[in-house]
Amino acid sequence: MGATIVHLSAYVIVVVWLICCLKEGYALGRKATVESHTIQLSSLLPSSICSSATKALDNKSSLQVVHKHGPCSQLYQDKSNIPTHAQILLQDEDRVKSIRSKLAKNRGHSTDLDLDQTDAASLPAKDGSSVGVGNYVVTIGLGNPKKDLTLIFDTGSDITWTQCQPCAGSCYKQQDEIFAPSQSSTYSNISCTSPTCSSLVSATGNRPGCSSAACVYGIQYGDSSFSVGIFAKEKLTLTPTDVFDDFLFGCGQNNQGLFGRAAGLLGLGRDKLSLPSQTDMKYKKLFSYCLPSSSSSTGFLNFGDGGVSKSVKFTALSTISQSSSFYGIDIVGISVGGKKLPISASVFTASGAIIDSGTVITRLPPMAYSALSSEFKKLMSQYPMAQPLSILDTCYDFTNFTSVNVPEISIFFSGDVEVPIDENGILYANGISQVCLAFAGNSDDTDVGIFGNTQQRTLQVVYDGAGGKLGFTTGGCT
Repeated sequence: MGATIVHLSAYVIVVVWLICCLKEGYALGRKATVESHTIQLSSLLPSSICSSATKALDNKSSLQVVHKHGPCSQLYQDKSNIPTHAQILLQDEDRVKSIRSKLAKNRGHSTDLDLDQTDAASLPAKDGSSVGVGNYVVTIGLGNPKKDLTLIFDTGSDITWTQCQPCAGSCYKQQDEIFAPSQSSTYSNISCTSPTCSSLVSATGNRPGCSSAACVYGIQYGDSSFSVGIFAKEKLTLTPTDVFDDFLFGCGQNNQGLFGRAAGLLGLGRDKLSLPSQTDMKYKKLFSYCLPSSSSSTGFLNFGDGGVSKSVKFTALSTISQSSSFYGIDIVGISVGGKKLPISASVFTASGAIIDSGTVITRLPPMAYSALSSEFKKLMSQYPMAQPLSILDTCYDFTNFTSVNVPEISIFFSGDVEVPIDENGILYANGISQVCLAFAGNSDDTDVGIFGNTQQRTLQVVYDGAGGKLGFTTGGCT
């Protein structure tokens, strides 16, 4: 009888051990399969051929999105203007610092600008907006007759501006012909005594100036780029069926910066002077975009609810952006290889987060990034590591490989929304010998987290400003 009890006890122990180990992902000493992508390394290298998106734009209120330094962009013709990866990441760090500064400063504070139309104005960098080096551009029409202009689109900026003749100070080189207000029948200046002129304070962080009764705007970006000029209204043509009279924009007569030959910037932020706010009657502050998988592919920017996938999952916009341009979000978790990382929710709530179309690399709280990097390294231990690349410290040398297995990564947002990162959004390649995890850690727990554009690739991202929510769905474009 005693022997039978011993055997039964041993049997029970084995069964319990199997249940526990299977639950933890092990079976007879072998780890459960890690959810991963098999990536052909050739796909990480830049292509000189434009490959149009396989999904056609199915919304009449759509613009084509291209990477400003890729072969699908007309700006690509000047290859001497293409920055190195180290330069891109340095500019990205400038943008992030500027975003932090803008979120931290008192929105009630503004700077008086002595802006004269004929002077080369210098703006205070401390009152800068986010740096204007976004990767993606769209082409819109301005004026009557319409002039096509290629603009960087930016969810972290409010005011839309383009370079204008005459360049009273200086203009940087752009691909399109510089817009000439004198040749448009629908252009008019905003008076510096108008309440509309005063609204520039919240959109630019600076008090407007006055020149010959015309309202003068000035906006400084985080890398000391700037645009100064006349605040005006003009006919805006997004598509043949989407035309808006009296669109408020900056007609820049003194402009300098890293805008990559784009004609200016399209502001998609949350201020009342942003494009979504100015077109609210038609689009209800709703727009969406899909950033292509690589610089040699195309995506789209949709206005209104047309073309929005029915499979979109929404998370609530957070309160971090109530007094700013930015779209706040609540990150609540991360998974690597199908395994949720043991990160306390308080790690994310201490700093909050935003989504930004102009930041290249996603920034995470130090503890969250450390957990992500550690698990990623563990699952990539079969590959030799490489030297860090600027802000990216988890890098690999894939010289002796043609393909690699990379663990899947998902970001979790409030409302039980899981967003799988496309395989093209996990790695950032500076050639095959230096391929890095495309995430970076903040230096301080209180620094705002940022969901960057590399991780947004191929997702359809839906901004519903009126509804106070942000949506995601996979497979928006290729």
